[in-house]
Amino acid sequence: MRFIVVNLLLTLVWAFVTGSFTLHNLALGFAIGAMSLLLVREQLPASLNRVRPIKLLLLAGLFFKELTLSAIKVAFVVLRPNMRLRPGIFAYPLTITRDFEITLLANLITLTPGTLSVDVSDDRKMLYVHALSCHDPAAERRAISSGFERRIREAFPL
Repeated sequence: MRFIVVNLLLTLVWAFVTGSFTLHNLALGFAIGAMSLLLVREQLPASLNRVRPIKLLLLAGLFFKELTLSAIKVAFVVLRPNMRLRPGIFAYPLTITRDFEITLLANLITLTPGTLSVDVSDDRKMLYVHALSCHDPAAERRAISSGFERRIREAFPL
């Protein structure tokens, strides 16, 4: 059952990425998703069997919302005649522990305009993030904690 639900989610992602919701394209997306899941099934940890699909959709929705808002913010910053940038790197204390979750969080942060995951500490307790406008690192930490990290914990429970 989980295989089909995850494959349907991959099919929807395929349709959004290609921009086509025709029956042929959806069937192709379903086939590609099935092959992808079959190829990586051995590498996925057993804990991923407990994925909460609704929470995963909420995580995807949060990502697209943050992607849109941050793209608009970066555009405004760049288009201003006097850019008030204060770039910086801050350390974000991780509460998630699994490699998959840390990688997902780092990628979500990197894919959001204006931020970039720089490194993870050797003990996997800190994620170093570069922000284009780092006026308030504490607010950035709170936003990550209450946003992406919380949604990841909800979508992939222990």
